[in-house]
Amino acid sequence: MKEHEFENTGKQEQLSTEPYKGVRDFYPEEWAKLASVFGSIRRTLSLWGYEEYNASPLERAELYESKTSEEIVSEQTYTFFDRGERKVTLRPEMTPTFARMVAAKRREIPLPLRWFSLPNVFRYERPQRGRLREHYQLNVDLAGRADIQTDVEVISIAYELLKALGATPSDFVIRVSSRTLLEAACKATGFDSHDAIKTYSRLLDRKSKMSLEEFEAALGPEKSDPLKEIEAATDASVQTEKTALSGMIDSLRALGIENVVFDPEIVRGFDYYTGMVFEIYDTNPENPRSIGGGGRYDGLVGLFGGEAIPCVGFAIGDGTLMDFLETHKLTPKNSSAPDVYIGVPSELDFGAAEKFARVLREKEVRTIVASSGRSLGDQIRDASRRGIPYFIAFGEEENLSQTVRIKELASGLQKEVSISEIPTFFANTKSST
Repeated sequence: MKEHEFENTGKQEQLSTEPYKGVRDFYPEEWAKLASVFGSIRRTLSLWGYEEYNASPLERAELYESKTSEEIVSEQTYTFFDRGERKVTLRPEMTPTFARMVAAKRREIPLPLRWFSLPNVFRYERPQRGRLREHYQLNVDLAGRADIQTDVEVISIAYELLKALGATPSDFVIRVSSRTLLEAACKATGFDSHDAIKTYSRLLDRKSKMSLEEFEAALGPEKSDPLKEIEAATDASVQTEKTALSGMIDSLRALGIENVVFDPEIVRGFDYYTGMVFEIYDTNPENPRSIGGGGRYDGLVGLFGGEAIPCVGFAIGDGTLMDFLETHKLTPKNSSAPDVYIGVPSELDFGAAEKFARVLREKEVRTIVASSGRSLGDQIRDASRRGIPYFIAFGEEENLSQTVRIKELASGLQKEVSISEIPTFFANTKSST
């Protein structure tokens, strides 16, 4: 190599501190809030007997090319060829992965199974409120049963999850419909092919983003709108499907879930849905959008060979969920900061302070020890800056007396407590917040 190739010009391009467009950095304070929401979700789902699973975000591209929304596959996936010339996609959703995993162990897994996951998913779309290029997404799925009771269970869980996060039934509405009902209405109004029905379903899924004139123009003057047939229910098959859906709604209301309504325009954008579909909408006019949704997809597992396994489930993205909680002032106030900061009067006290901190940690009190020999005043200011609520100075005197003064930094109040009583003190402070 030439000598000048190693020459240092003194100029170096400065790297940006911004994350990739459409994704987020989670600093401890923000992550603590999201982790709190995830914790509530996990606790609620465990009460219903659902087990958590996970998988790699890398999948073979063909997994999505057959049954996921055409728009997502053609415009929104992160797809590339790896070094072995295999076509790979970063998962845009979790349901196909769930179906693949169930199919792989179908002879070993007892059915029905109840699983959930909280993975990150990736879509290349225009970033906006509630829509990012990467987000976390709750997925709840039940496989192995194809009856109304199963559909009722899954919708009930979605309802209970939002209630566990502090929402009231008036904060959201559950809108339900049925792909089977829509297909029956399409056939009754002259949509006589699978492709024609699929085209109409995709059009209906975009209706909320169009004017009535645009929708009717896209439908075409020679076509009657199947929504009118659903309303009239003159066709016998439409009547049957509408009655079945009404029965499911009645079952939900009998369980006290009153905020569920029939909405024939709910269709969901994925091609794999086969029956009941639903979406959850925020009722606050400041956030008039879907929080999440799902439905029945009985044919997806069968794509991997063997008999079809009926499935039903739903998904909620963390972005839309946190927007919903913020709109209703339900965002958790959890802090990632430790419970207490141990200050040291002198450098000779570090050893004793570390032993004291170990005792607290064994009692599940989140504790840090001052990392330098600064004055106690500076240590107190450091604790406040870090958002730590309590301060304890621990030196020779405290070590001999086995008694400390716990200072609440927000109020300045101090309380003298024996070391043996400290775990109870912090347990009480946590239960009162």
